[in-house]
Amino acid sequence: MSLLKENNSILMGIMIGATVPVLGYFAIEMIFELLTQQGLMDSVSAGSSGKRLRTLALMSICCNIIPIQLLNNKRIDATLKGVLIATFIYCTVWAIKFAADLI
Repeated sequence: MSLLKENNSILMGIMIGATVPVLGYFAIEMIFELLTQQGLMDSVSAGSSGKRLRTLALMSICCNIIPIQLLNNKRIDATLKGVLIATFIYCTVWAIKFAADLI
C-alpha cells in the first residue's frame, strides 16, 4: 500500500479503476461457466444471455468497491478520485448499453 501512497494520483486511480472490473469480469465469467458446466447455473439464471451479460457486467463494475474501500480507509484521496471517475464512466456506459432492457 505504500507504493500507492507514493503514486497518489488521479491517473493511477483511473488505471486501477479501469483494470479491476476487467479482471473481475473474467473471474466472474469463469465462475459462471463452472457453475453452468456443473448444471447449477441453468436453474439459477433461468433467463436469456442478455440478462446474464447485463448481470455479469454489473457485478464486474461492483468489483471496484474493494479498491474504493481500501483507498478510503488509507486516505489515499487522489487515487480514490481516479477509481471513482473510472467507476462512473463504466456505470454510464452500462446504463446506456442496457437502457432499453431496463425500461
